[in-house]
Amino acid sequence: MNRVLVSLFLSAIMAQAADLPVKQVVLYKHGIGFFERSGTLGPGESARLDFNASDMNDVLKSLTLEERGGGKISGLRYDSMDLLSHRLADFPFQIGDNQSLVALLGQLQGSRVELKFGNDTVAGTIVGGRVVPGTDKQAEREFLTLLLDSGDMRTLDLAAASGIRFPDAKLQANFRDYLAAVAAARSKDKRSVYIDSTDARQREIVASYTIPAAVWKSSYRLILGEKGQPVLEGWAIVDNTTGEDWDKVQLSLVSGRPISFISQLYAPKYVQRMSAELADDNAARPVVHDEAFSASAGLAMVGGGGGIGAGRGGAGARAGVMGGVIAAPAPAPMAMAERSAFEQAKVVAPSTIVASAFAGELGELFEYRITQPVTIRKGESAMLPFLQQAIEGRKLLIYSDHSSQHPTNAAELTNSSGKTLDGGPITVYDGGAYGGEALMETLKAGDKRLISYAVDLGTRITDAFNSKAAVIREVHAARGIITTKSAMEETRTYTIRNVDQKAKTLILEHPLRPGYTLLNQKAAEKTASAYRFEIQLAAGATQEFPVAEERVFDQAYQVSNMGSDFLLTFVQNRNLTLSDAARRQLQRIADQKSQIAENDRALQEAQGQVNDLTRDEDRIRQNINSLNNVSSQQQLVQNYAKQLDAHEQQLAQLRDRQAELQQKRTALQSALDKLIEALAF
Repeated sequence: MNRVLVSLFLSAIMAQAADLPVKQVVLYKHGIGFFERSGTLGPGESARLDFNASDMNDVLKSLTLEERGGGKISGLRYDSMDLLSHRLADFPFQIGDNQSLVALLGQLQGSRVELKFGNDTVAGTIVGGRVVPGTDKQAEREFLTLLLDSGDMRTLDLAAASGIRFPDAKLQANFRDYLAAVAAARSKDKRSVYIDSTDARQREIVASYTIPAAVWKSSYRLILGEKGQPVLEGWAIVDNTTGEDWDKVQLSLVSGRPISFISQLYAPKYVQRMSAELADDNAARPVVHDEAFSASAGLAMVGGGGGIGAGRGGAGARAGVMGGVIAAPAPAPMAMAERSAFEQAKVVAPSTIVASAFAGELGELFEYRITQPVTIRKGESAMLPFLQQAIEGRKLLIYSDHSSQHPTNAAELTNSSGKTLDGGPITVYDGGAYGGEALMETLKAGDKRLISYAVDLGTRITDAFNSKAAVIREVHAARGIITTKSAMEETRTYTIRNVDQKAKTLILEHPLRPGYTLLNQKAAEKTASAYRFEIQLAAGATQEFPVAEERVFDQAYQVSNMGSDFLLTFVQNRNLTLSDAARRQLQRIADQKSQIAENDRALQEAQGQVNDLTRDEDRIRQNINSLNNVSSQQQLVQNYAKQLDAHEQQLAQLRDRQAELQQKRTALQSALDKLIEALAF
């Protein structure tokens, strides 16, 4: 019985929250959804919005309120991230598991309470309570002692009481807040935002916010026929993962990726404050003031102090609190833009499916608005048609994968629908049968794309590569550097064989290489990585398609490191556009280098003779040393001595010759340096 009383007592304290159902949903491509709720908020009533704990940062960043009817919102509250034990510690009572009623009331000694016994009501101040243990014949009983208004103390059996009430409104509010905190803590992943109203008027309220949502997806069907324009049919795939039913909501799908991020607004943030202490009151001492010599150093700090005071005033002026009532914020720019786009969008797609969606620009984005209210239960998904329209296009072949011999069946689509087509997979139906599948990036109105959906086994393509030797076209010289501009031609010849007995149109993609320019062909299109050539293939025919390219490159040579023969190639090459003066300069440098080369050869020859004579002298000296101790060999020693003397005379002549050649080389090198320094053409 007492447990029932506690339950009835607490239920009476909790107030029902106003319901704000979802009315509008806008899904984006970057994982964010815009939700709008609306409903009626009665006098003194509160509305509760439940969110996942992980979504609270986005809610606090984006939540906006709009009031209709002139009422006022007294404030917004939301569940804190603090632990439940910390939150409940501030209450004057604690409600434990399987706690008796008298134990709960015993914590409120001194509080006034009213107990109802039938038609009688007993009111008084709580003094205390006690529990009488049960026996085999009698159950456990709870008694509460009250100090009545008459001054008498009275002990009451709580089992006989049919109702309990606290006249203190503050105590009632404490019970309400306590139970709300316990209810919110039942789910660790759920948090609630409360919209409070203390006004005496009823009003309509609209709440909008953004939270993470499943990305909507698009898929297409391309219907190709023998005649007429292709027909493109678009379907949007929408997933409701919010944990709440969407019942007849206004649904819009936005193509584009606006910037979005997470700011840590939900978790309490604390900063470390500085410690400041007043100085001790020491005895005063005489002060000797310095002589003033500058008026700028001390004044800067005075200005800084004034800035701090002004900053505090500014902060107070910015606070949006007037008379203790928090004014509801204006709708966020994104939400206002969306509503404006919803009201102004008048583009209606034709045919049976088209009537179910409007399309229009939404700033830099594009919006598909489903015209009929949409119902998607929680945990379910839906496919919604947003396009069925004939567009400009043609069938052709495209050859882009050079590792294969076969091109692919493709379609060239031009977005003539007037709408932005969101990227997605395309299923192609060719001649009433399944033809293949393709992927398409987001396509703006008027833009063009090629899509490949199958391999064409009736066409074979091979290629052969050929290149020519580089040809020097220009030669320039300055400050001892010769710079040449050369060109090298390369040709890739594609051999295309159409085995089918029908004409075809082929788009051939040739790789675009930096530094190369086309010589013999003109590309129909050019992408970031390839040239596109359009080739008409006759039925059952084979043809060649050569693509010639030229690469022009520069090379630099240090004249001092070039041989005379290499220099003469420039002089003797009549295909080069060199002036006679330039040829004469190069000829003189080549001649000078030839003289230096001849002088170096003479030096090397003289050095070789010196080395031979030196080795021969070493041999003679060894022979003389071995024969000096033999008395009968004195004549042979004298002959060796004469040979040694003759070698010394030859060595002296060779060293003189080396000195002359070295001096000549120095003079020749000096003259060459001057010629090189003066080289310019």
